[in-house]
Amino acid sequence: MAAGEGRRLRPLTERYAKPVLPIDGRPVIVSLLQEVRAAGIERVTVVTGHLAEQVERLLDGFPLDLRFVRQPEPLGSADAVRRGLEDVPAVLVAADTVFSPGDIGRFAAGSGHAIAGRRDPPPAPPHRYALGVEDRRITKVLDEDPANPLAAAPLWRLGERFNLELLDQLDGPPFQLADVFQSLIDAGESVHAVEIGPTRDLTHPLDCLEENFPYLGAL
Repeated sequence: MAAGEGRRLRPLTERYAKPVLPIDGRPVIVSLLQEVRAAGIERVTVVTGHLAEQVERLLDGFPLDLRFVRQPEPLGSADAVRRGLEDVPAVLVAADTVFSPGDIGRFAAGSGHAIAGRRDPPPAPPHRYALGVEDRRITKVLDEDPANPLAAAPLWRLGERFNLELLDQLDGPPFQLADVFQSLIDAGESVHAVEIGPTRDLTHPLDCLEENFPYLGAL
């Protein structure tokens, strides 16, 4: 999912699509797709929207079977998935996060429905909620318990039993993946919690400096 407007990163994202901005001097979406490729995933759909041409031009010639689909309006993560998803099982990931090496492959190797959780960075509602988990099963996708240290990561898995029609039955807009997975849980489906390592993201303009010139954080 590479269609977001990156509002918290303005004014940078008024000119640049968030996925093309760098962490460690490399576009975030390039680092992500390298991890996807290392995981053995070969077919990828990239859903673009805001400044779509920048993302599509950057990825032209990338060594994966890439397909681009556009989201005309920012109607939420589930709307982006509905436009891009052709079949299940599938791994869904936001194109603005750098994951620890090997985490995408470990996550993708599982089966059934799942959401990744991380302790670094920690929960910070409203943009990064905690995951309510019991016995490695998610009970609450958006957990407001301030004592919960496990934050949701933008990495989801839809198992082979997922009914694609559920993506057309959401209230909205916006149409959000959190609602899709909570509806699965409420219907008695198992959604696994998979804890992964630290992730890195660009949230505010200052992050773009500190994630590319780490010495600035020590000044």
